[in-house]
Amino acid sequence: MKTVASLLVFLVSVFNFSITAQEKTKKELKQERELKKQNEIKALLDAQNFVFEAQKTTPQGGRLIQLDYNTYFLKFKADTVTCDLPFFGRGYNIGYSTDGGIKFEGKPQNIKVENKKNSTMLKATVRGKTDVYDLMFSIFYNGSATLSVNSNNRAPINYDGIIYAPKTKE
Repeated sequence: MKTVASLLVFLVSVFNFSITAQEKTKKELKQERELKKQNEIKALLDAQNFVFEAQKTTPQGGRLIQLDYNTYFLKFKADTVTCDLPFFGRGYNIGYSTDGGIKFEGKPQNIKVENKKNSTMLKATVRGKTDVYDLMFSIFYNGSATLSVNSNNRAPINYDGIIYAPKTKE
């Protein structure tokens, strides 16, 4: 009877060990999620088709300003850029009839992509109706990004936010 009980305990422990040995650790699961996110971000940059959503802004000589979520964006495609971002800072040659934000639509020119260890730098120039905008993205592989906007008629401004794939219309 003792041999049957010890044999039964041995078999249960072997089966239990084999089941737990197949499970992935939290560290491995986290690494898989990070690698998946990194591959998604690389695919967006290779296609040059993504949406930047601004969450914070820092005007030149100013302090950090929290923005409303899901409100301010820049849609970047290889053939067109659409932008609706707020502006806080000094304007040099802006008429009174404008709403004050950075709103434009145009074709990106001089697109340059530079890959670094943990991020990618993307630079482009976009000519709007009344101004020329130099955009410089620092895109990190976890999905966060910073955007610096320089224009002829306004002081430079920086935005912090996230990038993601554009939503398709169903």
